[in-house]
Amino acid sequence: MSFTRRVYLDHSATTPADPRVVEAMMPYLTERFGNASSVHFFGQEARAAVDRARREVAGLIGARSNEIVFLSGGTEANNLAIRGLCEAVEPPGPHIITSSIEHSSLRGICEALEKRGWEITRLPAYEDGVVRLEDVRSALRADTVLISVMLANNEIGTIQPIQEIGALVRQERASGRKHLWLHTDAVQAAGRIRIDVEQLGCDILSLSAHKLYAPKGAGALYVRRGVRILGQNVGGHQERERRAGTEAVPGIVAFGAAARIAREELDQRNDNAKELREKFEAAVAERVSDVVFNGHPERRLSHISNISFRFIEGQSLLINLDLEGIAVSTGSACSSGTLEPSPVIRALGRNDELARGAIRFSFGKDNTAAEVDYVVDVLSRVAQKLRTLSPLNKVKVPSLEFRVSS
Repeated sequence: MSFTRRVYLDHSATTPADPRVVEAMMPYLTERFGNASSVHFFGQEARAAVDRARREVAGLIGARSNEIVFLSGGTEANNLAIRGLCEAVEPPGPHIITSSIEHSSLRGICEALEKRGWEITRLPAYEDGVVRLEDVRSALRADTVLISVMLANNEIGTIQPIQEIGALVRQERASGRKHLWLHTDAVQAAGRIRIDVEQLGCDILSLSAHKLYAPKGAGALYVRRGVRILGQNVGGHQERERRAGTEAVPGIVAFGAAARIAREELDQRNDNAKELREKFEAAVAERVSDVVFNGHPERRLSHISNISFRFIEGQSLLINLDLEGIAVSTGSACSSGTLEPSPVIRALGRNDELARGAIRFSFGKDNTAAEVDYVVDVLSRVAQKLRTLSPLNKVKVPSLEFRVSS
């Protein structure tokens, strides 16, 4: 099958590797192949590259290089953060506060901990997808040891009040509560908004390379000095015994290069993504009927637009767009394969129809205005066709509902 063009609008799932990142990585796949734990020249050459990458990743979030632990990706980072901290608290059974719209990896960790006796409070995100500070404060208990709220949501892009939550945690510590920590999943936010861990007040923060135009397979966890976590991979001394196993030097080098470039180009990328997203949303509102925009209209990442299409199954719309060369998503890439409506969209108070009809469009640094025009043309045509065929479209509603939650 031939396509008029291919348009990739799924950058929240993964990004294409930047040629500059690949160039930085390639020598460590060939002549600079040493094991970073070896003491000879080849090993020390690799070690120096890992140390340089650690400084570059730390620089992206305003951390110290010795507070960065390299891992395989965001899911492992979340596992090490939550399991590692909770297992350092004995006996199990205290209390964790999180939100109802966390990434599937964190939801899974919390469910596993519940089975072991931990108590989990899941805060609402309301119609606009934003957690309220007063709800965090109200949920605090004497045995709360961890608050974990993502910095920016991967499906709807809403940015959470982590700095305010961090200030609350610091206030609680100042009043004598020494064993209360704050974790934030910044996998989607890093490289999209400026992050300073000191300003945020977080103790642990998760990152992933493949959201930053680096290859898949590398991630990192920021662990503030003095915070104790137990390693989940054991049997080696790598990464200060927090993550045993030979370092994936090429991926780590790529991660470092991507972090440096993202820091340098952050404003330019954001301006471009926001311009494209606003053009796209305005055109969809004008040309496609019966749509609901999900999430906060302003307090969100610049590159994400999540839209529910009435009377259409999101999976059908995704497939039809793919047949036209357009790549989008019905939710988190880690949840693909499930036919259940998105838990994130349901947590906004949307019914099953709107949750099943939700599509995430996520723009990247190389997308163009011409691509937006093409996607809107195809989208309006495909949506009309699917609604004509859909059994969901038996009852008509007014021709357009354009609602942005506030």
